[in-house]
Amino acid sequence: MTTIPEDELEFRFFRAGGPGGQNVNKVSTAVQMRFDARNSPSLSEGVRERLMKLAGSRLTLDGVIVISAVRHRTQERNRADAIERLQEMVDKASIVQARRVPTRPTRASKERRLVGKASRSTIKAGRGKPNLD
Repeated sequence: MTTIPEDELEFRFFRAGGPGGQNVNKVSTAVQMRFDARNSPSLSEGVRERLMKLAGSRLTLDGVIVISAVRHRTQERNRADAIERLQEMVDKASIVQARRVPTRPTRASKERRLVGKASRSTIKAGRGKPNLD
């Protein structure tokens, strides 16, 4: 598992809508976290590529992942939520998919298939009108 040091994360705080009453109009609780995935020294090349694919629309053209957190009413909880979501993405990107090895059918399975086709063919051939010859 790869962990991202906090000095690689950049935070911006702004006012958010939603629950909070008058607090919403006064306090900047929403968080926008930016992480430069393309130039991060803490990611290996494979993890970096998979992370950038996983980021999807959250990835800018410069290779920066932008995560906005507005779920909670406090700045600290939103900040922790953004970090946690990035960590989940990095953990998911750290898992290397096993490559599928193509296999070929065995001779016995081919023969079973042909025998099944032949028996099905005789069953269907017997369904027609009787031949009066």
